[in-house]
Amino acid sequence: MTALKVELDACGGADAPATAVARLREVLNEALRIGRAELAKPRSGKDDPVEIAIAAHDDHLLAALPVAAAVRADPDIVSEREWLLTAAVVGTLVELAEPGQLLRADDLRLRAGELPGGFLVLAYPTTAFEADFVELAFDEQAHGIDRLRATARALPSGVLDDVAHKEPIGARHPLRIAEAVARLGGHPAQAIDGHLEDAVLTLLGAGGAVPIPHHDPDPSLRAARRILKRLDGMGKWGGYHTEFAHLARGFAGNDRALAQEVGEALLEAGLLEEKPSVGQRHVYLNPRRAAEIRKLIETGEVPAGMRLPSK
Repeated sequence: MTALKVELDACGGADAPATAVARLREVLNEALRIGRAELAKPRSGKDDPVEIAIAAHDDHLLAALPVAAAVRADPDIVSEREWLLTAAVVGTLVELAEPGQLLRADDLRLRAGELPGGFLVLAYPTTAFEADFVELAFDEQAHGIDRLRATARALPSGVLDDVAHKEPIGARHPLRIAEAVARLGGHPAQAIDGHLEDAVLTLLGAGGAVPIPHHDPDPSLRAARRILKRLDGMGKWGGYHTEFAHLARGFAGNDRALAQEVGEALLEAGLLEEKPSVGQRHVYLNPRRAAEIRKLIETGEVPAGMRLPSK
C-alpha cells in the first residue's frame, strides 16, 4: 500500500477535514515524484502503482499527474507511456464531468497548468464530483496501457494548488484531441477506430485551409501526403498511435492497396514508427522527423533516400 493511500485512509479520503490538507499535499508531492521516476523505467508500477490524483476545486475537477507540465506547450517532451497515462486522465475527467457530446471545437474545455515540482495539473469545468467513481473511471480509461500499472486517488478539495490553467497550445494539440475523442464516446488512451478519427477531424479540422495533398499528380506522392496530413491532423505523434490498416481509410478501389504500400514506404523511411506490441500493427509519426514530414505534406519534397512505390 502506498503512502498516499495510507494517509488518505487514515484521514477520511476525499471527505478528509481541512486540517489534513497540508499533510496530504506533502504526501502527494512525494507520490508524484515517485511516479515520475517509475514512468522512466521499462515497466512502471511493478511494485506499487503509479498514482494520479483527482479533486474538486470550486467549479472544476483538478487532476495531478507525474508528468511534465511543459507538455501543454510541447507534447513531444513526454514518453509514449507518459502520454497514454495523460490521455487516460483526460478521458477520466470527461467521464466524471459529463459535459455532453462535443459539437464544436470552441466547446473544448480542458485546461492545463503547473504544480510545484513541474508536475502537470489538468482542469475541467463541472459542478459534479462523485469521489467513489474516480478509481473505477480511471481503471476503465487506462485499461490496456502497455507496461503500466496505475491508479487514481480521490482527494479532498484544497490539496491541489490553485494554479493558473491555460488552453493547450495549438489547435490540434494531443490534449485537445484526447478531449474530443472522449467527448465523442471514445477512450483516448486506447485504439481509436477510423469512424471516430473522421469525426474528430471534422470537428477540429485537418489543418490548412486547402487539401493540397489531393492535388499532387503523382499517385504515390499524393497518397503519402494525404496519409501524413491525416495523421498530423489527428496528432498522431510519438505515443499517440493508430492502426496501420487505418492508413488506407478514405482511399477508394486500387488506391487502397497503393496506400498500404505507401505506408510501408513511410515506415521504411523512418517518417512513421511502429508499435507492434499492442496486438495489431500500430503506427505514429516520428517526432524526430517532424520538419521533413511537414515539408513533405506542404511541398511534396521527398526526404533523401526515401523511395515510394511507382505506379
